[in-house]
Amino acid sequence: MKSFGLSRSHSQLGQKFDVLRQLVERDMKLLYKRSVLGVAWTLINPLLQLVVFAFVFQVILPAGIPRYASFTFTGLLVWNWFSSSLYQATGVIIANRPLIRQPGFPLAILPIVTTTTGLIHFLLALPVLIIFLLVDGIQLKTVVLFLPILQALQFLLTVCLAYLLAALNVSLRDTQHTLGVILQLLFYVTPIFYDIKNVPPTFHFFYNLNPMVHIISAYRAVLIQGTQPDWQSLGIIAIIMSICLPIGLKFFQRQSDRFVEEI
Repeated sequence: MKSFGLSRSHSQLGQKFDVLRQLVERDMKLLYKRSVLGVAWTLINPLLQLVVFAFVFQVILPAGIPRYASFTFTGLLVWNWFSSSLYQATGVIIANRPLIRQPGFPLAILPIVTTTTGLIHFLLALPVLIIFLLVDGIQLKTVVLFLPILQALQFLLTVCLAYLLAALNVSLRDTQHTLGVILQLLFYVTPIFYDIKNVPPTFHFFYNLNPMVHIISAYRAVLIQGTQPDWQSLGIIAIIMSICLPIGLKFFQRQSDRFVEEI
C-alpha cells in the first residue's frame, strides 16, 4: 500500500515536470517567434548596456574597477535573469487565461515556468560570459563549481517573490506597473555597474537588505576573483528562503481560488 502511494506520488511529480517542460518550450517558441536573431537577444541587451556603462564609467567617469567589462557583464546577466523572470511572472496568471480555466491544472507551476525560462536564458549566455572572462585575462578557479549552488539560491529567491507578485497582480493590476518602476530603481541601487566598496559605509546597512547584492557578489567571487563566496550571507538568504517560499506558495494557493472570477 505504501509503495503504491509512493509510486502515485512519483507519477504526479512526473506529470508536473512534463507540464513544466511543455510550458517552458511554449514560452521559448513564443518569445522568439518571427525573430531573426532569436535567442541571441539574451546577449544583445546586456552587451549594449555593457557598452554604455563601459563608455560612461571608463571614459567619462572612471570607476577604478579592474576588468570593468567582466565585472559589469557578470552583474548584468545575473540581474537580467532575476528582473525579467520576476516581471513576466507577475503577469503570468492573466497571460494564461485558458489554462487557468482548465479544471485540475497545477496553477502553482506557472511562476516556476517563467523563472525556469529565465534560467535557460542565463545558462545559454553563461558559455559566452566564460569566454568573455577568459579573453579578458581571467583564469577560472575550481570555486567555479559552486555556480549551481548560486543558481539554485537565485532560482528559489525569484520563485518566492514570483508567487507573491503573480497572486497580487490578479486583484491589483497596478502591481506589474509598480514592479517595473521598483525594478528600475533597484537596478541602480544594486552594485551592478559599480563596486559596493565605492558606496559610503552609511548606506551599507540598506544594501545588505537586498539579497541580490549578496548573490551578484557571490557570482563575481567565483567567476572573477576565484575566491569562496560569502557563505554566511548566502546561508542567511537560504534560511530566509526556506521560511518565505512555503509562505509565498501558501499565499498563492489561497488566492488561486479567486483567479477564475478575477480574470
